[in-house]
Amino acid sequence: MPTLVLIRHGQSEWNKKNRFNGWIDTKLSDTGKQQAILAGQLLQDQGLTFHRAYSSVLTRTIMTINRVLETLGQTYVPQEKTWRLNERHYGILQGENKEAMRAKYGADQVQTWRRSYRVLPPEVAAIEPTVTIDGRRYPAFDARYQNLPFADLPKSENIHTTEQRVQPFYEEKLLSELRRGHDVLVVAHGTSIRALTKLIEGLTPEEVTKVEIPNGQPILYDFSNDLTMKQKTVLTADAKD
Repeated sequence: MPTLVLIRHGQSEWNKKNRFNGWIDTKLSDTGKQQAILAGQLLQDQGLTFHRAYSSVLTRTIMTINRVLETLGQTYVPQEKTWRLNERHYGILQGENKEAMRAKYGADQVQTWRRSYRVLPPEVAAIEPTVTIDGRRYPAFDARYQNLPFADLPKSENIHTTEQRVQPFYEEKLLSELRRGHDVLVVAHGTSIRALTKLIEGLTPEEVTKVEIPNGQPILYDFSNDLTMKQKTVLTADAKD
């Protein structure tokens, strides 16, 4: 019987600074690195041998998945990185401080942009290969997307549009592995994991807006052989203690 593990990456540099991250490529903070190792430790007692591991193409998930697999002694597991698991594009909010955006646009408006299933934040004016914030340059739409049609590069996304790009990965990659009875690890982002949660659990648009995905916390889905979900388990540090 297959098991799927979903993990949101550890705390990023911009999670720590309270900035909207989205498709801008940041790294893990020191706390995030420790969260990734702890996620691996929480999985050690589960008896899982992963057949395949997936992450987004963003550095914060890659750093997380490498630490998780190293902690498990499973660095040999084949990995695949896909843009379909990227975080949602936050439009004009990307790179901005969350409190500053609440002061500028109002807390209710910003919350709507963050969590509405269908409302899109205002689009960015252009798709740039790098973004400079506080004098530091961060990768954005660079060479990792060179084979992706320009029309597929977003200027803003919500939960619904993120779900639309995640769904082909879910149906063509993830379900295919699970049907073979394979245990699978996915490290992604808050919104892309919300999209997967909606698809797996059959949530309504309203229900998925209320789903919280903490950094570095493994979520286990155990399936029967016909892919009926048997159990959902969330592993926490408290449970380990």
